[in-house]
Amino acid sequence: MIKRSKNNEISEDTPISFAENTAGTPELPPDFDPDVPSREAILGYLRGQKKAVKQPAMAKALGAGIPLSIGFERRLQAMQRDGQIILGPNDRVALNGKIEFIAGKVLGHRDGFGFLQRDDKGPDLFLSPREMLKVLHGDRVLARYDGEYRGKPEAVIVEVIERRTNRLVGRFLKERGAFIVAPEDTRIKHDILIQPSDTGGAEQGQVVTVEIVQQPTRHSQPLGRVVEILGEIDDPGMEIEIAVRKFDVPMAFSDKALRQAERTPDVVQPDELKGRVDLRDVPFVTIDGEDARDFDDAVYCAPVNVGTEKRKRSGWRLLVAIADVSHYVRPGDALDADAQVRGTSVYFPRRVIPMLPESLSNGICSLNPDVDRLVMVCDMVVAASGAKAGTVMAYQFYNAVIRSHARTTYTDVWTSLQQPNGPVAQSMGDIAGHLRNLYELFQLFAQARAKRGAIDFDTIETRIVCNPLGRIERIEPYARNDAHRLIEECMLAANTCAADFMVRNKRTGLHRVHEGPTPEKLKTFREFLRGLGLSLEGGDDPTTADYAKLIQQARNRPDFEVVQTMCLRSLQQAIYSPEESGHFGLAYEHYAHFTSPIRRYPDLLTHRVIKSILAGGKRYVPQLDGEGLPDAATAAEREHAVWEKLGLLLSASERRAEEASRDVEAWLKCWFVKEHVGEVFSGRVTGVAPFGLFITLDSLYVEGMLHVSELGSDYFQYNESSHELRGERTGMRYRLTDALHVQVSRVDLEARRIEFRLVKGTDFKTLSAQMQEPGGKTPRVKKAATAKPQELKGTTARERRAAAKRSARQEARPAKKAASRKSVRGRRG
Repeated sequence: MIKRSKNNEISEDTPISFAENTAGTPELPPDFDPDVPSREAILGYLRGQKKAVKQPAMAKALGAGIPLSIGFERRLQAMQRDGQIILGPNDRVALNGKIEFIAGKVLGHRDGFGFLQRDDKGPDLFLSPREMLKVLHGDRVLARYDGEYRGKPEAVIVEVIERRTNRLVGRFLKERGAFIVAPEDTRIKHDILIQPSDTGGAEQGQVVTVEIVQQPTRHSQPLGRVVEILGEIDDPGMEIEIAVRKFDVPMAFSDKALRQAERTPDVVQPDELKGRVDLRDVPFVTIDGEDARDFDDAVYCAPVNVGTEKRKRSGWRLLVAIADVSHYVRPGDALDADAQVRGTSVYFPRRVIPMLPESLSNGICSLNPDVDRLVMVCDMVVAASGAKAGTVMAYQFYNAVIRSHARTTYTDVWTSLQQPNGPVAQSMGDIAGHLRNLYELFQLFAQARAKRGAIDFDTIETRIVCNPLGRIERIEPYARNDAHRLIEECMLAANTCAADFMVRNKRTGLHRVHEGPTPEKLKTFREFLRGLGLSLEGGDDPTTADYAKLIQQARNRPDFEVVQTMCLRSLQQAIYSPEESGHFGLAYEHYAHFTSPIRRYPDLLTHRVIKSILAGGKRYVPQLDGEGLPDAATAAEREHAVWEKLGLLLSASERRAEEASRDVEAWLKCWFVKEHVGEVFSGRVTGVAPFGLFITLDSLYVEGMLHVSELGSDYFQYNESSHELRGERTGMRYRLTDALHVQVSRVDLEARRIEFRLVKGTDFKTLSAQMQEPGGKTPRVKKAATAKPQELKGTTARERRAAAKRSARQEARPAKKAASRKSVRGRRG
């Protein structure tokens, strides 16, 4: 029952327990008031008042009963305690303008607590599980500082100013007579209650989309209704359906955008060639992966003389032709609005959610072979010798029309370069000679890159190979060859020219900014290197060349991959910004994205800025709503504010696409490893945390968690600088790159988590010593969960249920026939 204080007051935070009557429904206390206005409603009303108002007048305006209920009084007292309002004499209420609250975004954690990401860029504040009851991941709130929790600042939420989660995807379940939806996003710990009339026909265990009709409070769970049934959890492609809804990735194009795409012609029209340079006779080629469908770029290279008649010098002329998407997608039209919301194409195994409709991305905008296509060309001259060898000496941009002469792949190009007289090179004809020109130019670019001091990361990438149903067949390493690097260097050259062109013409645009390490990250990184006997030069402000030197020194070490990974972690994430801060990793003073307008909106914006310069017209400023933009005194300040906000939005869209792709890959890997539960594999430590080790299996290329409780009965301390767990009693150490044998013990598909168990005493030395000892016993290994029987592997739960139903029906038929015959004989008798 409700607990009252000595003065008969009830706190809003007092937990309420309801007794159940004989019918099993909660018996509400007599003074319970379900219509108490929320804090948000009360604050919204008070903000519209110029002075303090009387409580009865406020209650009447908010639709509450008069006299005020105990619940209403309790809410006002709690708001006064939190500093939101002031309760004055004569029952008057006013906003408290003296306390400045901290605004920010709520970041949930799968363990129930959360953090407040502050708008003022201050350190994140801890939110206890109690505070997280009020909100969902992503909500925007006002909070106040409330001491410390384990040495870290803690906050209390005083107001939810914006609800960001109105729809989510989850599993439909029936538990103890109640219908709920358990969210797939583990950062949301609330189960969504569903009324029996709002289930939408969903069945137990199905994946559904639920619309939240009542947001959570400290004392109540969120309520929702099922608006979409996606299917069974093990249906093919379900992981993608979940990810796009979980991360709010736009899927469907608007009707206006689709109609505009239908009106766009399939071929280049004669009147569109006016004012363009005709390059259809130039043998451009596209170089992409085998599974690529949209071709943004085509390249051509030829030798030229760059000196004077008396003093000739050799050089290269490089033409990079990029699809002219800005010709078909104009500012403010329906296609542009949809592309801006998407920000980028999202790539999943076997499926792509494009930024533009397929008729454009794979059709008129794609540089398909043997058809006319409109392009913007970056025409560059590159020195082949001297101190500036491998650098762009001159460049120009212009609109053109081309006809790609061949669609080539990385594999074919690399094969033809390795075997100039081989069958692949011969099948290419004259194209093979142009590819060799490109390769010679690439070698110059590579030398200039090393001289410039750019970091040359050499990571091992993996590729997921799926079967026709979308399930993983295998995960294989993906080796990058010089064909990949060749086209990459050509694109880098064009991107730097685009950035330089905007800067020289004093035009604002979006640059690709990648800054160096923060002081905190640099300190942690140097402590890690010290434990490995390595060092990073450069003092408090290391350069890109210092990082490149470190990478080169560690290249032949067995822990090279870990050193490389830690280098990447020490650097800040690349973002889009109008600031010209340069690109630390590539060692460029100016850098912008220009070469992929089909799949990246920032590239499309760069094209528009360049076109405005070529046309000699007014400055191009993107169309963006004024919400969230500061009041600018001048047109230049407002222009900068628009670009800055757009850079933040597009950086967030990029992160969203990356998170969705990673989530799908994690789901597929968990499904793949489910078939190997109970099996033992070798692996290496690729991450260390206070709660355990992250192990990557050598043969399956998947990462899982080995919890610290599986390391033995010792107490292990975590050393952040050396990235190790050390046992206090035994001195046993587990560090990055350590080789271990682990057993797959559990796979949690919903949490996207693979759990391992350490296999001890299975190394060669231990087994040999035990065999030599008289009466030596085989080491006891803890067993994991039972592996799936061989006959069940490759089948889904849904398929097995259907087969069981068919089998039951077939077994029931003979019994029914026998009963029918017996009934007939009885009637005859």
